[in-house]
Amino acid sequence: MHSTENLSFVLEKVQTVKFENRPITLLEDPHDVLVRVKFTGICGSEVHYWHAGQIGPFKVEHPMVRGHESSGIVEKVGNKVTSLKVGDRVTMEPGESCRRCDACKVGTYNLCPDMAFAATPPYDGTLAKYYRLPEDLCYRIPESMTLEQGALVEPLSVAVHLVRRAEVSPGVSTVVFGAGPVGLLCCAVAKAFGAAKIVAVDIQPKRLEFAKRYGATWTFLPGAVSAAENASRLATESGLGNGADIVIDASINTGIHVFRAGGTYVQGGMGRDEVNFPITAACTKELNVKGSFRSSSGDYQLAIQLIASQKANVQDLITDVFKFEDAERAFEQVKAGAGIKTLIAGVEE
Repeated sequence: MHSTENLSFVLEKVQTVKFENRPITLLEDPHDVLVRVKFTGICGSEVHYWHAGQIGPFKVEHPMVRGHESSGIVEKVGNKVTSLKVGDRVTMEPGESCRRCDACKVGTYNLCPDMAFAATPPYDGTLAKYYRLPEDLCYRIPESMTLEQGALVEPLSVAVHLVRRAEVSPGVSTVVFGAGPVGLLCCAVAKAFGAAKIVAVDIQPKRLEFAKRYGATWTFLPGAVSAAENASRLATESGLGNGADIVIDASINTGIHVFRAGGTYVQGGMGRDEVNFPITAACTKELNVKGSFRSSSGDYQLAIQLIASQKANVQDLITDVFKFEDAERAFEQVKAGAGIKTLIAGVEE
Protein backbone atom coordinates (compact mmCIF):
# COMPACT_ATOMS: atom_id res chain seq x y z
CA MET A 1 0.00 0.00 0.00
CA HIS A 2 1.68 3.15 -1.20
CA SER A 3 -0.58 5.83 0.27
CA THR A 4 -0.88 6.67 3.94
CA GLU A 5 -3.71 9.09 3.29
CA ASN A 6 -7.32 8.16 3.94
CA LEU A 7 -9.54 10.75 2.26
CA SER A 8 -12.83 10.84 4.17
CA PHE A 9 -16.21 12.58 3.93
CA VAL A 10 -16.73 14.19 7.33
CA LEU A 11 -19.77 15.74 8.97
CA GLU A 12 -18.09 18.60 10.84
CA LYS A 13 -21.29 19.90 12.43
CA VAL A 14 -24.97 20.14 11.53
CA GLN A 15 -25.34 20.91 7.80
CA THR A 16 -21.58 21.37 7.41
CA VAL A 17 -19.44 18.72 5.70
CA LYS A 18 -15.87 18.61 4.45
CA PHE A 19 -13.27 16.28 2.92
CA GLU A 20 -10.41 15.46 5.23
CA ASN A 21 -7.36 13.23 5.02
CA ARG A 22 -7.26 11.02 8.08
CA PRO A 23 -4.76 8.36 9.13
CA ILE A 24 -5.39 4.82 7.91
CA THR A 25 -6.58 2.70 10.82
CA LEU A 26 -3.97 0.14 11.82
CA LEU A 27 -4.81 -3.56 11.94
CA GLU A 28 -4.35 -3.82 15.70
CA ASP A 29 -6.12 -7.19 15.91
CA PRO A 30 -4.67 -10.09 13.87
CA HIS A 31 -8.22 -10.95 12.72
CA ASP A 32 -8.79 -7.50 11.18
CA VAL A 33 -8.89 -6.63 7.49
CA LEU A 34 -8.53 -3.30 5.70
CA VAL A 35 -10.99 -2.70 2.87
CA ARG A 36 -10.65 -0.27 -0.02
CA VAL A 37 -14.19 1.11 -0.12
CA LYS A 38 -15.72 1.08 -3.61
CA PHE A 39 -19.39 2.00 -3.17
CA THR A 40 -21.49 3.43 -0.36
CA GLY A 41 -25.27 3.83 -0.28
CA ILE A 42 -26.94 6.83 1.36
CA CYS A 43 -30.06 6.26 3.46
CA GLY A 44 -32.47 8.52 5.29
CA SER A 45 -30.67 8.21 8.61
CA GLU A 46 -27.46 9.52 7.04
CA VAL A 47 -29.30 12.56 5.74
CA HIS A 48 -31.02 13.08 9.09
CA TYR A 49 -27.67 13.21 10.92
CA TRP A 50 -26.38 15.66 8.30
CA HIS A 51 -29.41 17.92 8.54
CA ALA A 52 -30.44 17.59 12.21
CA GLY A 53 -27.37 16.17 13.96
CA GLN A 54 -29.27 13.64 16.05
CA ILE A 55 -31.48 10.55 15.93
CA GLY A 56 -32.99 9.63 19.28
CA PRO A 57 -30.21 9.46 21.87
CA PHE A 58 -27.46 9.43 19.22
CA LYS A 59 -26.12 12.97 18.80
CA VAL A 60 -23.25 14.23 16.66
CA GLU A 61 -20.96 16.04 19.08
CA HIS A 62 -17.64 15.78 17.22
CA PRO A 63 -16.67 15.67 13.52
CA MET A 64 -17.28 12.18 12.18
CA VAL A 65 -17.03 10.24 8.93
CA ARG A 66 -20.42 9.36 7.42
CA GLY A 67 -21.55 6.19 5.61
CA HIS A 68 -22.43 2.63 6.62
CA GLU A 69 -23.80 0.82 3.52
CA SER A 70 -20.60 -0.19 1.75
CA SER A 71 -18.76 -2.70 -0.36
CA GLY A 72 -15.12 -2.85 -1.36
CA ILE A 73 -11.98 -4.84 -2.04
CA VAL A 74 -9.74 -6.31 0.64
CA GLU A 75 -6.49 -4.32 0.71
CA LYS A 76 -4.69 -5.89 3.67
CA VAL A 77 -5.31 -8.74 6.13
CA GLY A 78 -4.14 -9.50 9.66
CA ASN A 79 -1.84 -12.48 10.20
CA LYS A 80 -4.62 -14.65 11.63
CA VAL A 81 -7.21 -13.99 8.93
CA THR A 82 -8.19 -17.25 7.24
CA SER A 83 -11.48 -16.56 5.43
CA LEU A 84 -10.32 -13.69 3.20
CA LYS A 85 -7.33 -12.68 1.09
CA VAL A 86 -6.12 -9.49 -0.53
CA GLY A 87 -8.20 -8.75 -3.62
CA ASP A 88 -11.44 -10.36 -2.41
CA ARG A 89 -14.60 -8.40 -3.16
CA VAL A 90 -16.68 -7.98 0.00
CA THR A 91 -19.74 -6.38 1.48
CA MET A 92 -19.25 -4.95 4.95
CA GLU A 93 -21.50 -5.41 7.97
CA PRO A 94 -21.02 -2.06 9.72
CA GLY A 95 -21.69 -2.92 13.37
CA GLU A 96 -19.00 -4.36 15.65
CA SER A 97 -20.52 -5.74 18.86
CA CYS A 98 -18.72 -6.64 22.10
CA ARG A 99 -19.23 -10.41 21.49
CA ARG A 100 -19.38 -11.05 25.26
CA CYS A 101 -22.76 -9.81 26.53
CA ASP A 102 -25.91 -11.95 26.74
CA ALA A 103 -27.38 -10.36 23.59
CA CYS A 104 -24.27 -11.23 21.59
CA LYS A 105 -24.11 -14.76 22.94
CA VAL A 106 -27.65 -15.60 21.80
CA GLY A 107 -27.17 -14.11 18.33
CA THR A 108 -29.07 -10.85 18.81
CA TYR A 109 -25.89 -8.81 18.61
CA ASN A 110 -27.82 -5.90 17.10
CA LEU A 111 -29.04 -5.29 20.68
CA CYS A 112 -25.52 -5.23 22.16
CA PRO A 113 -25.28 -2.26 24.57
CA ASP A 114 -21.69 -1.65 23.46
CA MET A 115 -22.31 -1.84 19.72
CA ALA A 116 -19.90 0.27 17.65
CA PHE A 117 -21.98 0.97 14.55
CA ALA A 118 -20.44 2.85 11.65
CA ALA A 119 -21.57 6.48 11.34
CA THR A 120 -23.65 6.30 14.53
CA PRO A 121 -22.13 8.74 17.03
CA PRO A 122 -19.40 8.60 18.17
CA TYR A 123 -18.11 6.06 15.62
CA ASP A 124 -16.73 6.99 12.21
CA GLY A 125 -18.34 5.52 9.12
CA THR A 126 -17.30 4.00 5.82
CA LEU A 127 -17.25 7.01 3.49
CA ALA A 128 -13.49 6.94 3.30
CA LYS A 129 -10.81 5.49 1.06
CA TYR A 130 -10.14 2.69 3.56
CA TYR A 131 -12.13 1.09 6.36
CA ARG A 132 -11.10 -1.49 8.97
CA LEU A 133 -13.32 -4.37 10.11
CA PRO A 134 -12.93 -7.82 11.70
CA GLU A 135 -12.85 -10.52 9.03
CA ASP A 136 -16.16 -12.08 10.14
CA LEU A 137 -17.97 -8.80 9.35
CA CYS A 138 -16.70 -8.84 5.76
CA TYR A 139 -18.60 -11.20 3.47
CA ARG A 140 -17.14 -12.31 0.17
CA ILE A 141 -19.66 -11.67 -2.58
CA PRO A 142 -20.14 -14.14 -5.45
CA GLU A 143 -18.92 -13.38 -8.97
CA SER A 144 -22.52 -12.94 -10.12
CA MET A 145 -22.87 -9.87 -7.90
CA THR A 146 -21.45 -6.44 -8.62
CA LEU A 147 -19.83 -4.23 -6.00
CA GLU A 148 -22.70 -1.78 -6.52
CA GLN A 149 -25.11 -4.54 -5.50
CA GLY A 150 -22.81 -5.37 -2.61
CA ALA A 151 -23.43 -1.89 -1.18
CA LEU A 152 -27.14 -2.72 -0.96
CA VAL A 153 -26.66 -5.82 1.18
CA GLU A 154 -26.87 -3.69 4.33
CA PRO A 155 -30.35 -2.23 3.65
CA LEU A 156 -31.49 -5.61 2.32
CA SER A 157 -30.33 -7.24 5.58
CA VAL A 158 -32.49 -4.73 7.47
CA ALA A 159 -35.46 -5.78 5.34
CA VAL A 160 -34.64 -9.45 5.91
CA HIS A 161 -34.59 -8.82 9.66
CA LEU A 162 -37.96 -7.03 9.52
CA VAL A 163 -39.59 -9.81 7.52
CA ARG A 164 -38.13 -12.50 9.77
CA ARG A 165 -39.36 -10.62 12.84
CA ALA A 166 -42.80 -10.52 11.22
CA GLU A 167 -42.63 -14.30 10.62
CA VAL A 168 -43.83 -13.95 7.04
CA SER A 169 -44.70 -17.38 5.67
CA PRO A 170 -46.26 -18.81 2.49
CA GLY A 171 -49.78 -17.59 1.83
CA VAL A 172 -49.94 -14.64 4.25
CA SER A 173 -51.09 -11.14 3.40
CA THR A 174 -48.57 -8.39 4.16
CA VAL A 175 -48.96 -4.61 4.13
CA VAL A 176 -45.76 -2.56 3.91
CA PHE A 177 -46.03 1.13 4.85
CA GLY A 178 -43.45 3.25 3.05
CA ALA A 179 -42.15 2.55 -0.46
CA GLY A 180 -38.64 3.86 0.15
CA PRO A 181 -35.63 1.57 -0.30
CA VAL A 182 -36.17 -0.55 2.83
CA GLY A 183 -39.94 -0.75 2.28
CA LEU A 184 -39.42 -1.88 -1.31
CA LEU A 185 -36.87 -4.43 -0.16
CA CYS A 186 -39.37 -5.68 2.44
CA CYS A 187 -41.79 -6.29 -0.44
CA ALA A 188 -39.12 -8.29 -2.27
CA VAL A 189 -38.19 -10.34 0.79
CA ALA A 190 -41.84 -10.98 1.69
CA LYS A 191 -42.38 -12.25 -1.85
CA ALA A 192 -39.32 -14.49 -1.56
CA PHE A 193 -40.71 -15.84 1.73
CA GLY A 194 -43.96 -16.77 0.00
CA ALA A 195 -46.40 -13.98 0.92
CA ALA A 196 -49.48 -14.28 -1.29
CA LYS A 197 -50.56 -10.64 -1.14
CA ILE A 198 -48.18 -7.70 -0.67
CA VAL A 199 -49.67 -4.22 -0.41
CA ALA A 200 -47.34 -1.20 -0.59
CA VAL A 201 -48.59 2.04 0.99
CA ASP A 202 -47.06 5.46 0.39
CA ILE A 203 -48.04 9.11 -0.10
CA GLN A 204 -45.92 9.47 -3.25
CA PRO A 205 -47.67 8.13 -6.40
CA LYS A 206 -44.39 7.69 -8.29
CA ARG A 207 -43.02 5.42 -5.58
CA LEU A 208 -46.22 3.38 -5.65
CA GLU A 209 -45.88 2.99 -9.42
CA PHE A 210 -42.36 1.65 -8.90
CA ALA A 211 -43.54 -0.63 -6.06
CA LYS A 212 -46.16 -2.22 -8.32
CA ARG A 213 -43.49 -3.01 -10.91
CA TYR A 214 -41.00 -4.11 -8.27
CA GLY A 215 -42.86 -6.67 -6.18
CA ALA A 216 -46.08 -5.38 -4.62
CA THR A 217 -49.28 -7.09 -5.73
CA TRP A 218 -51.31 -4.00 -4.82
CA THR A 219 -50.62 -0.38 -3.91
CA PHE A 220 -52.54 2.13 -1.83
CA LEU A 221 -52.41 5.93 -1.68
CA PRO A 222 -53.91 7.19 1.63
CA GLY A 223 -56.43 10.01 1.54
CA ALA A 224 -56.91 13.02 3.79
CA VAL A 225 -59.28 11.14 6.09
CA SER A 226 -58.99 9.38 9.45
CA ALA A 227 -56.69 6.42 10.00
CA ALA A 228 -59.69 4.12 10.46
CA GLU A 229 -61.24 5.29 7.18
CA ASN A 230 -57.97 4.80 5.29
CA ALA A 231 -57.60 1.34 6.82
CA SER A 232 -61.14 0.38 5.80
CA ARG A 233 -60.60 1.55 2.21
CA LEU A 234 -57.20 -0.15 2.07
CA ALA A 235 -58.66 -3.49 3.20
CA THR A 236 -61.60 -3.26 0.78
CA GLU A 237 -59.67 -2.11 -2.30
CA SER A 238 -56.82 -4.57 -1.90
CA GLY A 239 -59.02 -7.54 -1.07
CA LEU A 240 -57.73 -8.13 2.46
CA GLY A 241 -61.06 -9.48 3.72
CA ASN A 242 -61.03 -9.34 7.52
CA GLY A 243 -57.68 -7.56 7.47
CA ALA A 244 -53.96 -8.12 6.93
CA ASP A 245 -52.01 -10.91 8.59
CA ILE A 246 -48.88 -8.77 8.87
CA VAL A 247 -48.10 -5.05 8.79
CA ILE A 248 -44.49 -3.87 8.49
CA ASP A 249 -42.96 -0.46 9.30
CA ALA A 250 -46.36 1.10 9.59
CA SER A 251 -47.95 4.43 10.06
CA ILE A 252 -49.15 3.23 13.43
CA ASN A 253 -52.79 4.28 13.50
CA THR A 254 -53.66 3.07 10.00
CA GLY A 255 -51.51 -0.04 10.44
CA ILE A 256 -53.25 -1.14 13.61
CA HIS A 257 -56.72 -0.60 12.13
CA VAL A 258 -55.99 -2.58 8.96
CA PHE A 259 -55.11 -5.77 10.87
CA ARG A 260 -57.16 -8.89 11.24
CA ALA A 261 -57.46 -10.14 14.80
CA GLY A 262 -54.27 -11.84 15.95
CA GLY A 263 -52.09 -10.21 13.31
CA THR A 264 -48.43 -9.21 13.68
CA TYR A 265 -47.19 -5.62 13.56
CA VAL A 266 -43.46 -4.87 13.19
CA GLN A 267 -42.11 -1.33 13.48
CA GLY A 268 -38.75 -0.74 11.88
CA GLY A 269 -38.66 2.91 10.90
CA MET A 270 -37.61 5.47 13.47
CA GLY A 271 -39.75 8.58 13.34
CA ARG A 272 -40.75 10.70 16.28
CA ASP A 273 -39.65 9.49 19.71
CA GLU A 274 -43.26 9.31 20.90
CA VAL A 275 -46.51 8.76 18.99
CA ASN A 276 -50.18 8.27 19.77
CA PHE A 277 -51.06 4.58 19.80
CA PRO A 278 -54.53 3.05 19.29
CA ILE A 279 -54.20 0.81 22.32
CA THR A 280 -57.85 -0.32 22.39
CA ALA A 281 -57.69 -1.66 18.85
CA ALA A 282 -54.39 -3.40 19.60
CA CYS A 283 -55.87 -5.06 22.71
CA THR A 284 -59.23 -6.10 21.28
CA LYS A 285 -57.52 -7.64 18.24
CA GLU A 286 -54.84 -9.32 20.42
CA LEU A 287 -52.16 -8.03 18.09
CA ASN A 288 -48.53 -9.11 18.27
CA VAL A 289 -46.53 -5.86 18.32
CA LYS A 290 -42.77 -6.02 17.72
CA GLY A 291 -39.85 -3.70 17.11
CA SER A 292 -37.05 -4.33 14.65
CA PHE A 293 -33.55 -2.83 14.87
CA ARG A 294 -30.92 -3.13 12.17
CA SER A 295 -30.01 -6.77 11.46
CA SER A 296 -28.59 -9.72 13.37
CA SER A 297 -27.35 -13.28 13.07
CA GLY A 298 -27.84 -14.77 9.61
CA ASP A 299 -29.46 -11.72 8.02
CA TYR A 300 -26.42 -10.66 5.99
CA GLN A 301 -25.82 -14.16 4.63
CA LEU A 302 -29.47 -14.51 3.61
CA ALA A 303 -29.45 -11.08 1.97
CA ILE A 304 -26.46 -12.10 -0.18
CA GLN A 305 -28.20 -15.36 -1.13
CA LEU A 306 -31.37 -13.51 -2.14
CA ILE A 307 -29.40 -11.21 -4.45
CA ALA A 308 -27.28 -14.01 -5.89
CA SER A 309 -30.35 -16.15 -6.60
CA GLN A 310 -32.14 -13.13 -8.14
CA LYS A 311 -34.98 -13.41 -5.63
CA ALA A 312 -34.28 -9.83 -4.53
CA ASN A 313 -33.52 -7.38 -7.33
CA VAL A 314 -31.45 -4.59 -5.80
CA GLN A 315 -29.99 -3.38 -9.09
CA ASP A 316 -33.24 -1.71 -10.15
CA LEU A 317 -33.24 0.39 -6.98
CA ILE A 318 -29.98 2.16 -7.88
CA THR A 319 -30.92 5.55 -9.32
CA ASP A 320 -27.60 7.41 -9.37
CA VAL A 321 -23.92 6.90 -8.62
CA PHE A 322 -22.00 10.04 -7.60
CA LYS A 323 -18.25 10.51 -7.60
CA PHE A 324 -16.66 10.71 -4.15
CA GLU A 325 -15.92 14.40 -4.55
CA ASP A 326 -19.64 14.99 -5.20
CA ALA A 327 -20.76 13.29 -1.97
CA GLU A 328 -22.59 16.36 -0.67
CA ARG A 329 -24.67 16.49 -3.85
CA ALA A 330 -25.64 12.86 -3.23
CA PHE A 331 -26.87 13.77 0.25
CA GLU A 332 -28.84 16.68 -1.19
CA GLN A 333 -30.50 14.39 -3.72
CA VAL A 334 -31.56 11.91 -1.06
CA LYS A 335 -32.91 14.71 1.13
CA ALA A 336 -34.96 15.97 -1.83
CA GLY A 337 -36.51 12.52 -2.19
CA ALA A 338 -35.23 12.12 -5.73
CA GLY A 339 -34.83 8.59 -7.04
CA ILE A 340 -34.79 5.40 -5.00
CA LYS A 341 -31.21 4.54 -4.00
CA THR A 342 -28.20 6.81 -4.39
CA LEU A 343 -24.63 5.49 -4.24
CA ILE A 344 -21.30 7.26 -3.81
CA ALA A 345 -18.32 5.72 -5.56
CA GLY A 346 -15.05 5.25 -3.69
CA VAL A 347 -12.01 7.50 -3.87
CA GLU A 348 -10.46 7.20 -7.32
CA GLU A 349 -6.96 5.85 -7.80
